[in-house]
Amino acid sequence: MNIDLSKPPQFSTPTVFDIVREIRAPFEFASLALHLQTLSKAPKGNGRAVMLVPGYLADDHSMRPLGAYLKYLGYAVYYTELGRNMGKVNTDMMRLGDRVASVSQSLDGEKVTLIGWSLGGVLTREVARLFPDVVQEVLTLGTPIIGGPKFTTVGKRYAKGNNIDLEEFELEVHQRNSIGLTQPVTSIYSKSDGVVSWQASVDIYNQHAINIEINSSHLGLGVNPKVWLTIAEVLGN
Repeated sequence: MNIDLSKPPQFSTPTVFDIVREIRAPFEFASLALHLQTLSKAPKGNGRAVMLVPGYLADDHSMRPLGAYLKYLGYAVYYTELGRNMGKVNTDMMRLGDRVASVSQSLDGEKVTLIGWSLGGVLTREVARLFPDVVQEVLTLGTPIIGGPKFTTVGKRYAKGNNIDLEEFELEVHQRNSIGLTQPVTSIYSKSDGVVSWQASVDIYNQHAINIEINSSHLGLGVNPKVWLTIAEVLGN
């Protein structure tokens, strides 16, 4: 499929119905108990380092359930230790890059796999681009890859809080994405995402990117058993 990347594509934000359906997130977390046997049979890890990056307004605690699972599978799990993600992308991508580089150095140069939820995925992609020598692979969950915050339900509030112009920022994001990534990259998205337009979560910039659809709310992506299994399978390949 040929895609015109001379300018960013345009999408609509999630529908009111999708927004309301975000209420199912706690039930997705609870459903983990019903999938314990299947989760236990997922491909085991090889001990490689994995860092988990939280989304907008969240901190490392939001990633700890997934982290506990990945640790069970046999991965060395690390967290950002940067506090709450307040959406300061230009600052935070450098702080996160330094954190990843520090972990890599402590592991005698081993590269780190990054998994980012929502805005956390934006940070992981930028770190992979700017610090390629320390990033092994990138996985994103419901991340607004295209357009930045423009095609999200919190876009206007985010723009006001960070004093940015959504149209100008959209072009800046497009230019950054057009540079491309050299590492393996996987985007996990949901067509019923109530926060980020699912089309905006599909990676159209990297021909080697793998895009995987999962039925999930946005707020449940990090605790959805199907997402966990998908992550385990991607990391296990």
